[in-house]
Amino acid sequence: MESQKNKIQFVTVTAMFIALTYVFTAFVNVRLPIAANGGLIHLGNVPLFIAAMIFGKKTGMLAGGIGMGLFDLTSGWTVWAPFTLVIVGIMGYVMGAMTEKHPGFGWKIAAMIVVTVIKVVGYYIAEIILYGNFIAPLSSVPGNLVQMGTAIVVVLIIIRPIEVAVNRMGIHQFA
Repeated sequence: MESQKNKIQFVTVTAMFIALTYVFTAFVNVRLPIAANGGLIHLGNVPLFIAAMIFGKKTGMLAGGIGMGLFDLTSGWTVWAPFTLVIVGIMGYVMGAMTEKHPGFGWKIAAMIVVTVIKVVGYYIAEIILYGNFIAPLSSVPGNLVQMGTAIVVVLIIIRPIEVAVNRMGIHQFA
């Protein structure tokens, strides 16, 4: 029975974070008039980071990849969806893998730095594939860094109170 309860909690929590990641990407954003395709700064990384840090790598991977991939599919940036699914899925997995065994504050910061590198490099490579140019994708790097920096600051402020609340509810990481 406990295993069934864990599966239901996993599906419920993961679905909620997929939705939150989508909403924070779609509705809490600023479109940039720079970069090859315009660029976007959004807060979708905030629920992604929280999902991965609190509920682990599987929830982080699914919340990030599917949540942001759905945004690409519904926003007119369909060509980006496969790249987003992979890049952001990897980000969520790595974030969760780094923090589920090492829950300390320093590990959270290290994980956010590592996933920032994954995002910047991943989307740089994606733009090379899409545009066939090694120089133009460099214009997306500042926007990606601002997006990730903003998410990092927000998460560092809110992660501890959220962890306390989740612990009080008795929900734990999903292995």
